[in-house]
Amino acid sequence: MKKLPQISEAEFEVMKIIWKYAPISTNEVTEKLTKTTNWSPKTIQTMLKRLVTKKALTYQKESRVFVYTPLVQEAEYIRQESNSFLKRFYNGNIISMVSSYLEDEKLSDTELDTLRHLLSTRQD
Repeated sequence: MKKLPQISEAEFEVMKIIWKYAPISTNEVTEKLTKTTNWSPKTIQTMLKRLVTKKALTYQKESRVFVYTPLVQEAEYIRQESNSFLKRFYNGNIISMVSSYLEDEKLSDTELDTLRHLLSTRQD
């Protein structure tokens, strides 16, 4: 698995918009994020520039507008972050993680049923 760029929590919010709507202009990203955050347009532009520098995004200039597309795929990034979380907090042991959630009663009956179904239908 290739090493993906480190993305901050705020940058991840920007990436979620890009993943969902790409290709998307700076103005469209700003419009969507100002509805859900208290960030200024300048802050959003700064994060877009950082994500380009980190090679998480690319852009094309279409007349006077920058249009962004992701260089990092959402599923690939989430997989990397999930593995990182598992290693950092549970020494890579998924049994420990699931046990922790079960002991703290953090899983609903529906989630437990879904896990049972996933485990019973898993193909080796």
